[in-house]
Amino acid sequence: MSDDSRPSPSGARTAAVIPAAGRGVRLGPGAPKALRALNGTPMLIHAVRAMAASRAVSLVVVVAPPDGAAEVKTLLDAHALPERTDFLVVPGGDSRQESVRIGLDALPPGIDIVLVHDAARPLVPVDTVDAVIEAVRDGAPAVVPALPLADTVKQVEPAGVPGEPEPVVATPERALLRAVQTPQGFDRDTLVRAHEIVTENVTDDASMVEQLGLRVVVVPGHEEAFKVTRPLDLVLAEAVLARRRLNDGF
Repeated sequence: MSDDSRPSPSGARTAAVIPAAGRGVRLGPGAPKALRALNGTPMLIHAVRAMAASRAVSLVVVVAPPDGAAEVKTLLDAHALPERTDFLVVPGGDSRQESVRIGLDALPPGIDIVLVHDAARPLVPVDTVDAVIEAVRDGAPAVVPALPLADTVKQVEPAGVPGEPEPVVATPERALLRAVQTPQGFDRDTLVRAHEIVTENVTDDASMVEQLGLRVVVVPGHEEAFKVTRPLDLVLAEAVLARRRLNDGF
């Protein structure tokens, strides 16, 4: 570890796990989603830099496609990354849950807080990352960044045939709903226990902690932490990067 990766004043050290083993079929054929270029740089590199931008993060573990760990390692070596942060690449599993567990298993002793971040959220601002870490430091076993919903949401009964009209069964109160983003932050022991115990009804890592009966809290997310899943999202992400370059003067 470098000198700058010593424990924070709170005594808690933080690592980020980025599961990047998926194919990303909604973006169409070609390279895995995490390796798609965004402003000439793979989305994964943007996501790694977003985690490493926090001075609290001393280690970033990238969980690569099972047959692509060497390629991802070469990719990280080829791009400028903060020297104060250590990086590790491990081959992932067949599911996101398995890949996160593999990333957890790769963490060294001394890590107290774990962030789990989607490689497909390449533009999350460092202030959001730091807010999640701070909430875990303050005692929350699990923390998720989230935004209020702009749209009214309808609960429906799924159609028997795709494309057929679906009957509405309820309209949840929008003020009580949030759209969840990443990084999600956890007390390390809590997340490890969740992955050991919870195997069903998994939508995200925070839902696993919920199933343990533990408290999950929400902190404000950010509009630029959106998930890149469709070609239109790539266009929006390019626009965000262009605005950042303009604002930063380069």
